[in-house]
Amino acid sequence: MDILKLENQVCFPVYALSRHITSLYRPHLEKMGLTYPQYLVMLVLWEHHQVTVKELGKKLWLDSGTLTPLLKRLIENGLVTKNRSGVDERLVDITITEKGKDLKEQALLLPYTLIKELETDEEQFLMLKAQIDKLLEVKELKNI
Repeated sequence: MDILKLENQVCFPVYALSRHITSLYRPHLEKMGLTYPQYLVMLVLWEHHQVTVKELGKKLWLDSGTLTPLLKRLIENGLVTKNRSGVDERLVDITITEKGKDLKEQALLLPYTLIKELETDEEQFLMLKAQIDKLLEVKELKNI
């Protein structure tokens, strides 16, 4: 086996699938006024309502240089607010607004729509996710 052939790379199909999935999300998210990275931020905030920028970066595997413009746009759109933490002034809290909470209703069917558009079923989708999570867990353990 020629290890340097594109067809023998694990990274390429993962990359291609990531791009494909993101492109499937795009038209649905445009209707909501979100980009895919902004959607990821909103997923965290729909779950937690308030997180620090540091926590958000850790959950999304993004650095503050990438998060800053995303958050700025979400703030401009009235979906989140940004304030210094009352507990530790060095920390910045990101809090979802009512407008941001209301957007969740539009997103509820999106995962099921994507499963259908990927022409897979929920069981296959969950198996793939579990495999990916397991690979990422190894990386997380190495970073501790």
